[in-house]
Amino acid sequence: MIPGSLPLTLYVWFRYTLTGMNLVEGMIEGFRTVFAYFDDIVLGIATEIGPRVLYLGLKDKPGFNLFGVLPGIGRETPEGFWRIYGGHRLWVSPEALPRSYSLDDKPVKVESIDGEVRIYGNPEPENSIRKEIHLRKVDGGVEVIHRIENIGRWPIKLSCWALSIMRRGGFAVLPIEPSRVDREGLLPDRRISLWPYTHLTDCRLILSDRYIFVRQDPTIDKSFKIGVKANPTWVAYWVEGYVFVKSFRYEEGEYPDYGCNAEVYTNAYMLELETLSPLRDLDPSEVAEHREVWRILEVGYMKPEAEDVDKKIANLIPLTKHR
Repeated sequence: MIPGSLPLTLYVWFRYTLTGMNLVEGMIEGFRTVFAYFDDIVLGIATEIGPRVLYLGLKDKPGFNLFGVLPGIGRETPEGFWRIYGGHRLWVSPEALPRSYSLDDKPVKVESIDGEVRIYGNPEPENSIRKEIHLRKVDGGVEVIHRIENIGRWPIKLSCWALSIMRRGGFAVLPIEPSRVDREGLLPDRRISLWPYTHLTDCRLILSDRYIFVRQDPTIDKSFKIGVKANPTWVAYWVEGYVFVKSFRYEEGEYPDYGCNAEVYTNAYMLELETLSPLRDLDPSEVAEHREVWRILEVGYMKPEAEDVDKKIANLIPLTKHR
């Protein structure tokens, strides 16, 4: 039901584009949202900012948002005050100011066609790009397709960067399984990147032979970030008995940040679970894509230890099929 208080233009837009799937209007911490249902998974899509997915949850656990929403946090940029908002967003890597912090505070177009929800961001003329996020059901989860189009007049080089801000109080998992690159095992086979503000003595960092864990601690203000070449290609976040898993496909090519395809950033307010595509040279009108498959597993209590990951996450992740 469309409330009569909405402006006529917004009423017509909702009426004629939100077809093909049961989308329900609502609010998430002051943001107008439409909720899409993919079997048991519920996603809340912001309509007045973005492209953003502000809500990630399950139908049988209403109100439990695995994403974090942060309406007031941000930073000053040459364009104005950029707000992080929270939830899931699409950025361009490598990170740079002001390019990465272009304001995304305008209404976006949301379509539902044949069971697929598409979110169209506004053009970023200063960056010569436009972003889209498409959502569609796959077995046991949701495929999230990130698209960046070159709307400029000359080639640009970029990586699609998918960032999910998670509910506080949990921990992230980055898999770093060994994989020999030569028969004798003489060459290095794993890659870890550190940022200037990252300290290896940080108590939120837990290292094991096959996994890196990063805890989100609301009592520690200091920023921490780490990046890896994930092997296998998934990342996860545990909180309050549930695990959110993002799986993706490894592609050959040059990756940003000294070869990272997965990164984690945290401070007192949030933890970002991030995946990246290879860098690509985009000609005018060309589009770069990066796909994740999202799944939610109910696992109960879990420790940031390899044995728990093997038992409660790794063995439960089905093979990801990307179209």
